[in-house]
Amino acid sequence: MRADRVFAYGAAAGLLGDRLLGDPRRGHPVAAFGRAAGAVERVLWRDHRGWGALHTVVCAGGAVALGAVAARAVRPSPAASVALTAAATWAVVGGTSLGREARAVGQALEAGDLAGARARLPHLCGRDPQALDADQVARAVVESVAENTSDAVVGALVWGAAAGVPGLLGFRAVNTLDAMVGHRSPRHRRYGWASARLDDLAGWPGARLTAVLAAAAGDDPRGALRSWRADAERHPSPNAGPVEASFAGALGVRLGGTLSYAGRVEHRPVLNGAGRPVAVPDIERAVRLSRRVGLLALGVCAAARLLAAGGRS
Repeated sequence: MRADRVFAYGAAAGLLGDRLLGDPRRGHPVAAFGRAAGAVERVLWRDHRGWGALHTVVCAGGAVALGAVAARAVRPSPAASVALTAAATWAVVGGTSLGREARAVGQALEAGDLAGARARLPHLCGRDPQALDADQVARAVVESVAENTSDAVVGALVWGAAAGVPGLLGFRAVNTLDAMVGHRSPRHRRYGWASARLDDLAGWPGARLTAVLAAAAGDDPRGALRSWRADAERHPSPNAGPVEASFAGALGVRLGGTLSYAGRVEHRPVLNGAGRPVAVPDIERAVRLSRRVGLLALGVCAAARLLAAGGRS
C-alpha cells in the first residue's frame, strides 16, 4: 500500500478513535512525553537560550526519531502501517476532549454556576478565571476552542500529511514543549525561547488552513475572511491571530480585549469589532464549527497527500 493511502486510512481511523474514545483518563502518551520533557528540563535548565534550544532538540528530536523508527519497523506491513498511523493520530489529536471541556464550562454557565465554570476553565486555557464574569468566561472558551482547533487537530494533520508518523509526533511534541516552557515566566523567558519560536514555525501552516476552513464551514464566510484580513495581524500571536479572527467572523461575535494570565493583565486587540459580544450559546456553536473544521482538514490533508504522491508517480 502506498504511503499516501496509509496516511489517509490511518488518519481517518485515528480521528474516529478520538471521536469515539476521546483521551484516556490515565496513561496518555502526551502526558508521558510531558513527564519525560520535565525530567530533561530538570537536568538541563540554565537561564540561557542555548540550553533551552538543547532541551527542544532533545525532546522534539526524540519524538521525531521514535516516530521514524516505529514507521520503519512496520513499513513491510500495510495493515501495521495503517494501525500505527491511526494510533499516532489518536494520540496527538484532542478534538473530542476540547469539545467536552468547552461544553462542561458552557453547561455550568447555563445553570448559573459561575464558580463551577471558573473551576473548569483552567482545563482549556491558562487565564485567571477568578477575574472573569460569565460573559468573559464564555469568550475565553470560544477563543480557546478556536486556537486549540489549530493546535490540537488541524496542525497535527498537516504535519502528518507532510511527514507521516514522525510529523504527527513531532508536531505534538513541539506544541507540548511550548505549553510547558514557551511562556514568558521568569524561569522560561530565555530557556523557553527556542520552543516558543519553533512552535510558531510548526503551527504556521495549520493555523492558516484552520482559518480558511473556519471561513468555509462557518455561518458567515465573508465575515470570517474580512475579520481575518483586518484584525489577525494585530494579535500578539502569529498563529492564534488568524484562527481567532476567522472564528470570530464566522460566528459573528467579537473576541479579544482585556484578559489576565497569572495576575498579569493584557490588553489585546478586539477581533471582528462589528460582531456582538459572546454569549453562552456561542460555546456550542464554536464546538460544532471546530468539529466541521477538523473533518474538512482531514479531507484536505488526505487529498493533498494523494495528489502529491500522484504527481511524483
